Amino acid sequence: MRLKKGILKSFNSTYYVATVQLASSYKVYLEGVTVARNLPATEMVVGRKVAVVLFDEHNPKEAVVVAVYV
Repeated sequence: MRLKKGILKSFNSTYYVATVQLASSYKVYLEGVTVARNLPATEMVVGRKVAVVLFDEHNPKEAVVVAVYV
């Protein structure tokens, strides 16, 4: 399990999933990343910094956005 910083690129409030650009990668986006339901949708503003937990670094579907910050 690894914690990574990222930038929120899009957020779908219906399915509570996001597209995230990891800080270590400027060309690759993770799409369909699950967002923790305790994060208010109003805080999920494009361009904000997010914390992403990767349970399996080789499978982006095992990632979760756990925090949003400025």
